Amino acid sequence: MSKYDLGEADPSTRTLDSVSGISKKGLESGTVGVVGALVIGLSVCAPAYTLTSAIGPAASEVGYQTPAIFLMGFLPMLLVAIGYRALNTAMPDSGTSFTWATRTFGPWVGWMAGWGLIAATVLVLSNLAGVAVEFLFQSIAIIADNPDIALIAENKFINILVCLAFMTIATFISYRGMTSTKVFQYITVVFQMGVMIWFAVAMFIGAADPSNTEGRMPELSWFNPLEVPSFSAFAAGIAVSIFVYWGWDTVLTMGEETKKSKGRFSTESKAAMILVLILVFMYVGTAAATVAFAGIGDGPTGLGNSDIAENVFAALAHPVMGPAAIFLSLAILVSAMASINSTAISPARTLLAMSHYGALPAAIKKIHPKHKSPYVALFLSSIVASVFYAIMRFISEDVLWDTITALGMMVCFYYGITALASTWYFRKSALGEGFGSMLSKVILPGLGGLLLLVVFVQTTVDSLDPSAGSGSNIAGIGLVGLIGIVMLGIGVVLMFVQSRFSPRFFKGEVLSKADATTDTSAFELFDDGLEG
Repeated sequence: MSKYDLGEADPSTRTLDSVSGISKKGLESGTVGVVGALVIGLSVCAPAYTLTSAIGPAASEVGYQTPAIFLMGFLPMLLVAIGYRALNTAMPDSGTSFTWATRTFGPWVGWMAGWGLIAATVLVLSNLAGVAVEFLFQSIAIIADNPDIALIAENKFINILVCLAFMTIATFISYRGMTSTKVFQYITVVFQMGVMIWFAVAMFIGAADPSNTEGRMPELSWFNPLEVPSFSAFAAGIAVSIFVYWGWDTVLTMGEETKKSKGRFSTESKAAMILVLILVFMYVGTAAATVAFAGIGDGPTGLGNSDIAENVFAALAHPVMGPAAIFLSLAILVSAMASINSTAISPARTLLAMSHYGALPAAIKKIHPKHKSPYVALFLSSIVASVFYAIMRFISEDVLWDTITALGMMVCFYYGITALASTWYFRKSALGEGFGSMLSKVILPGLGGLLLLVVFVQTTVDSLDPSAGSGSNIAGIGLVGLIGIVMLGIGVVLMFVQSRFSPRFFKGEVLSKADATTDTSAFELFDDGLEG
């Protein structure tokens, strides 16, 4: 095997970075600028979908401190984002967490970091499709003025079939490549952002209406995390709030496809930082507006009502917007649809990178010759997500609620590893670059990583309680905890199986460990190429 046999594209298109050792994989370069990357990032995060799914579970844990927990969730995200930016500048690669953790901590930790990202995305793709199904039938019910139509989504078989249709459409759009994906996202993002701002303002106005007996004007205590009653509640709330910010790192997986930047930071790094700042203002503001309008009681629209917890805005749409509720319903529908499409970018490119470097079977790394998309990896992630959703729809009482909580656990796991990778990778080089470099590359990412891993452990333990999440359990063990443990367990099993077929990767001969002071010679490509 030739040393160039790293992808499906023409060997002349592949280059090896002499500093980082990162090699290209045949993806089309120079197709996405800062605005395009920002739009795709917003689409992945999908504010309309994210908030309707997360505010209920968050409020069930921390009540009126929901805005505070969203604000606190932003802090570790910001610290992790700083570490991501540093790692992406040093080692731009579509594998992100997998590649960086492998080169910092070795192949075993790197493989699990990559698996954590893939597992999180499988969970969220299934959740996205489920939300899209519910709002499709709700939108039709509003248009037809027939509330019974919305109940069709409760039929499990119809629900699953429509979910599979959504997954198929979104996968096809992603299969067509990054350019078609970007155009699709522009349209959907502008629409959903406009409607969400309208909805938030309407909730603040409604909270001040004397006829709204549940309404309360926002108080400063709502933004104080110290008001949260226990650390377990705090950790559970953080795990949910981590979910709402999750997805911004998809922008960094496009490093091989973005346009070159003339400034200090890369195009994708600029887009990622702008994205995180937009999200914190929108999420904290909307959370405050929702709590102010609906309260935390158990009434028909109260956030303490478990019947609406997994899809809050479905219950609030008409009380808040009246006849204009159709716009919110459509905004969440297109938000979920667009996010299915754009979220698939991240696992597909992580699977591509893992296959490219020999950590997964070689067949997964194929790039479509015309569309330049990692189509095998894309199809694989979509199929697994669809099967997972179908199974969860039958075993969970509130599948959307449970998958959101489990997703938060997975995100804390791989984000924590990635943030600590920045700390360890730059630990020596940053000493000679001044305090600013030490702060941004080592100290802050390290704090963020430790916090997320602590939250991961605490939430995993707590979620084994049969009352965790929606209360679904198997043999007295909480379904949320089982999802998290089983997902990681599957990753461990697959890792050991793959190590038998690709020993060179797991011996550190493909992506070798390094730090920023020794990286000029850390990575080597051998003439006999990659195994598997």
